Amino acid sequence: MDLTQPAALPTALPTLGGHDLSPWGLFLMADPIVKGVMLLLVLASIACWAIIFEKWGTLRRLGRETRDLAAMAAGERVPTTLPDQSGLPTAALRAGIPEWRHGQGANETDGEYRGRLEAAMRKAVAKEVKRAEPGLSFLATTGAVAPFIGLFGTVWGIMRSFIGIAASNDTSLAVVAPGIAEALFATAIGLVAAIPAVIAYNRIVASLGSLRGEALSAASDLAARLSRASALPEARGKLRPAE
Repeated sequence: MDLTQPAALPTALPTLGGHDLSPWGLFLMADPIVKGVMLLLVLASIACWAIIFEKWGTLRRLGRETRDLAAMAAGERVPTTLPDQSGLPTAALRAGIPEWRHGQGANETDGEYRGRLEAAMRKAVAKEVKRAEPGLSFLATTGAVAPFIGLFGTVWGIMRSFIGIAASNDTSLAVVAPGIAEALFATAIGLVAAIPAVIAYNRIVASLGSLRGEALSAASDLAARLSRASALPEARGKLRPAE
């Protein structure tokens, strides 16, 4: 044997007793019920990643709109036109315009008038942010349930392996290992589906809560500015909804 030559790396996936222990081989060897569990978990994982990418884009958009709303509330001039595009600034102004144009009631204090404007605008902003929540419950459900679904596949596969051992009266590794490997593969798929779902759910919920707080605060500031601008008839006449 030539010790100067490097050892050759394995070029094939492991096999045992003629069984292919690659992921595809384990799937093909699995019991129909275990196959169903694996397919369910793979589909759930694909759906989770689709939701994750969609929410990532939504959070970026809400971040831009929140900054625009904060800039509008902190601007030097009271906004006199509505933005053409949809989003948080437009939603806030469309909710505040009717209340602002109605003006302050004769028996209404300044604080009550401001509170009416603020409540309308904050409600519209909260409703707009809430539109980003669909899909989060699926992430939470997958993160909580997927490991147990995979565990069910594992228990079923191991039980099937033991039944095969009892039927063959052979406890050699070649008989036991393939069935246990395919059973454990179901748990692995469950974890692959659950871990990203849990991490993404926690991150998205935290980011969405932070953006909601910032947007509501900006809406309150904008409502305060509008309430102080009520004494400017020329401003009220210029503020018109976009056609």
